[in-house]
Amino acid sequence: MHPHQLSAAFCGSVKHSGTAGPDRHSDGGGLGLTLTVQPSGTKSWVQYITIGGKRRMMGLGSFRLVSLAQAREQALSNLRVARAGRDPRRPKRRPPSFRDAAAETIALRAASWRSPKSRAQWESSLAAYAYPTIGDMRIDRIAAADVLAILEPIWGSKRETAQRVRQRISAVMQWAVAHGHRPDDPASDALMQVLPRRRPPVQHHAALPYADVPAAIEKVRTSNAWIGTKLAFEFLILTATRSGEVRGATWDEIDMEAETWTVPASRMKAEVEHRVPLSPPALDVLGRAREIVDAPLTAAVAGSPLVFPSIRGRALSDATIGKLLREHGIPAVPHGFRSSFRDWAAECTDTPHAVMEAALAHRVSSAVEAAYARSDLLARRRALMGQWGAFVERTA
Repeated sequence: MHPHQLSAAFCGSVKHSGTAGPDRHSDGGGLGLTLTVQPSGTKSWVQYITIGGKRRMMGLGSFRLVSLAQAREQALSNLRVARAGRDPRRPKRRPPSFRDAAAETIALRAASWRSPKSRAQWESSLAAYAYPTIGDMRIDRIAAADVLAILEPIWGSKRETAQRVRQRISAVMQWAVAHGHRPDDPASDALMQVLPRRRPPVQHHAALPYADVPAAIEKVRTSNAWIGTKLAFEFLILTATRSGEVRGATWDEIDMEAETWTVPASRMKAEVEHRVPLSPPALDVLGRAREIVDAPLTAAVAGSPLVFPSIRGRALSDATIGKLLREHGIPAVPHGFRSSFRDWAAECTDTPHAVMEAALAHRVSSAVEAAYARSDLLARRRALMGQWGAFVERTA
């Protein structure tokens, strides 16, 4: 910017020249600030500024009420607002509290979330960790130190939770920046440089050695648990799929003739449709599951579209199978049986890595592999799952 031309002394002493119309004295400095002196002697501030591509004139107040320094400060603020694509003439909305800003952020993002659980998780995590500290603070007054006060107590013991809370606070701050309530995001990735970098030990899903899997199946088969839960557990092992995919399976996804189960993209972690080849033992499980619906033990499950309904005819909860394992002394979690399968495939077969990864519906790890992964390798996976089924049944 060019140097300013006006001084406080000049502005205070300058008189009208006596010519027709007002006198105008530019301050320079690139702000468009001008002192206007009327023939009557009245002095006022005017700013000439480009808003939305059009040259505009904005009054900044009387010289009696607004000093030269104040006029320059306001002119600079207006220029920054205009260059950000907003109109400084519009009255600025009072910045909301963090709690209110979070509600608007959540409402805006909710339309893109696949599961209603996402909204509940956002709201519960912010309510538990952020709101007690910054919930009622104005969004423009929150500093990085306030965010650190939220994260530091849980960074060591609940690292994953802390990271999610930071990301959600950051999303709210980005909403505030976009709406002109603040110039920066105090919860940005840069904040991670302040927090300790040492990560807690990775906690892997508890899994059984593959040699112990058949005995676990047999223990569950002979238990008094609900038949739908027992069959879901066995099917989960035989297909090496995730608990949620099994619990949500419906009969219209099963093609008994093609011996294939097609899980839609909407129920897959990678959001890609997954075809699962069904081995003879898996087909046998489905045959027994069909009886739950066709010859129901309870009226609630009659005609259920679910392959493995609960005793009330609804989808099994995400804790049901895990509880079954704990009650029968099986030291594993449902997801851990995917690891058991993977270890067995690596140690007991000559299956290529790509086939094993496809069987687990894992994302391809690199762009190069993705370019060549044009097939879901169904035929080769069918052979692998047949071997796995035979291993489980032969040793059970």
